[in-house]
Amino acid sequence: MPRGIARNHDEKREALRKGAAAYFARHGFDRASMNGAAREIGVSKALIYHYHDSKEALLFDILEAHLTDLVRVVEASAPKGLRALIAAILDSYEDADAEHKLQLESLSALPSDMQAPLLAAQRYLVEAMSVAIEAVKPGMDPERLRAATMTVYGILNWFYMWHRPGKGLSRQEYAELAADFVEGGLARL
Repeated sequence: MPRGIARNHDEKREALRKGAAAYFARHGFDRASMNGAAREIGVSKALIYHYHDSKEALLFDILEAHLTDLVRVVEASAPKGLRALIAAILDSYEDADAEHKLQLESLSALPSDMQAPLLAAQRYLVEAMSVAIEAVKPGMDPERLRAATMTVYGILNWFYMWHRPGKGLSRQEYAELAADFVEGGLARL
């Protein structure tokens, strides 16, 4: 008789994702090992392999969960406008620095069949931001709209690199500054 799924299956899987994301982000996915991840998380390598059949499958699971959460946040906040979208994205990045770093630096390490759904999620996020920008600044040339969209993501995506919680602006204060900056910049275009 096959074993059933443990009651805390999802919690264990989430803990593995969080711990492995931190380890992969700190050491670089290419240099990281499943042995190192297991040591870092404080579990056996066999437990990791119970949930993921390879290092790539674990990275995919980390990125899929991260991007799925971002898509959910964007779907809920985009109808409220650009300011709400900026604040919601920045808020969703909190406690996801490692996952975010892996998205930016390691997605390309996955085979193309694993990359495809993740890239589709990224395209959705870019399109949602483009729509929000176009609502503020209608009629932009498509190339300028794409550049403006990627500029906004540049403002948001690198926050984790320099922000230290408890120092300087809070995440919410930075979201307001970023929204002011973006809206002011769009008005000048």
